[in-house]
Amino acid sequence: MISADAKFVGDSMGGAAVTLRDVRTGRLLVQGKTKGGTGDTKKIMEANGRSPLRSTPDAAAFLTAIDIDRPTLVEAIITGPNAKPQSAVTVRSQRWFLPGKDLTIGDGWTIELPGLAITPQIARKDEGLWVDAKVELMCGCPISPGGLWDAAEYEVEATVWKGSRLLGSAPLAFIEAPGRFAGTIATPAKGRYRVVLFARNRKTGNSGVAELDWKFIDHSR
Repeated sequence: MISADAKFVGDSMGGAAVTLRDVRTGRLLVQGKTKGGTGDTKKIMEANGRSPLRSTPDAAAFLTAIDIDRPTLVEAIITGPNAKPQSAVTVRSQRWFLPGKDLTIGDGWTIELPGLAITPQIARKDEGLWVDAKVELMCGCPISPGGLWDAAEYEVEATVWKGSRLLGSAPLAFIEAPGRFAGTIATPAKGRYRVVLFARNRKTGNSGVAELDWKFIDHSR
């Protein structure tokens, strides 16, 4: 399991949950999660050409053996990262398994996990609602100025909703490495609201969303 535009989803992000099923029968074959590190940065980021090898022995993976006696079409259902459930996504992929044939050749069955993990915090200030968000790749790789994941390539926006009605929005500026973006939205009237954050890489389109409820109580009255 590899993060889109980045490295393997390993222990630092809680790994990714893995479920394998027989497509024809629906039978559960095995469940588990990826374990290991994020891999070799240089090898991953400089990989090119046909079927480039990106994995190393320490890179996160899910290793298992399945007892089959005939060719079996297997569906993998992957959800992660486990440590960021608010930003977790699920992807599905299918592949034929053949009895007695090793699937760990090369990079094995590598599935890409798209998205950005967003960890938001909000607080009320005199000038409005202060939104502070940590944005990172699904593998936990850092966003920083001039880095491999350059902060200049990312845009982050916070919005405030009342039901289905958009009340306001504001861009969040990069303020600190790794991946910290923040800004202020005008404070709405007292009540319950939904704060939704969007993050996107303008170069690749890789994106993520985080949502949280917020209750504004006006104590000045």
